[in-house]
Amino acid sequence: MELKELLSRVRSGELAVEEAEIMLGGQEYEDIGCAKIDFHRSARRGFGEVIFCQGKKTEHLVHIYETFRDRGVNVMGTRATPEQFEAVKRAVPQAVYDEVSRVLKYEPAPVEKKGLVAVCTGGTADIPVAEEAAQTAEFHGSQVLRVFDVGVAGIHRLFSRIEDIRKANCIVAVAGMEGALGGVITGLVDKPVIAVPTSIGYGASFQGVAPLLSMLNSCAEGMAVVNIDNGFGAGYMGAQINRLILAGNE
Repeated sequence: MELKELLSRVRSGELAVEEAEIMLGGQEYEDIGCAKIDFHRSARRGFGEVIFCQGKKTEHLVHIYETFRDRGVNVMGTRATPEQFEAVKRAVPQAVYDEVSRVLKYEPAPVEKKGLVAVCTGGTADIPVAEEAAQTAEFHGSQVLRVFDVGVAGIHRLFSRIEDIRKANCIVAVAGMEGALGGVITGLVDKPVIAVPTSIGYGASFQGVAPLLSMLNSCAEGMAVVNIDNGFGAGYMGAQINRLILAGNE
């Protein structure tokens, strides 16, 4: 929420002074019993708090989303189940859910999407992790180019899209099996690449350990690596890099 809008809501009586104080950083977090909501994070870090839904009690998750709703603040949750979404939606009808990425969003004030982050996958089985990255980058204000199924088994597919990929300020490369995609893309572009190993593959991939080690051992300069299946971490970092590049061009 913009400062002008926040002050206007205080003046009209829609928002209590104490709540505005929290949102302006007068208090580092709000204790709602089941969680401590960090409303000051957006002022401190540029992006607000994201909720990891997996393992949370449904009633606690609903209460968290109700708190964001009452403040008129955007919130995104990762690894949400359809059952969690249905419970949240009953309390917050504007909440939306993406079944592929398992991202659960409430956006009363969507941010303008600028710049460009490219999200690429080796195969179609990697798309759920890639879509988590894409949804995360979009939620945090980045335009996203999705380039799926361009793995090294048919590398001509990657070459046919490489000029589009090069236009991005940052590239997320998502791959399982041997995890070669990140290193190949890094060798073809002059932008930072964030590699995401996935748990896709046969037994010797060890649920993503093999592509993780391949990516960590890559000789391609300029590639960072996040944890196995961590699309959120890659999308968040991609959005940060994109934002910094945009700020430097202003």
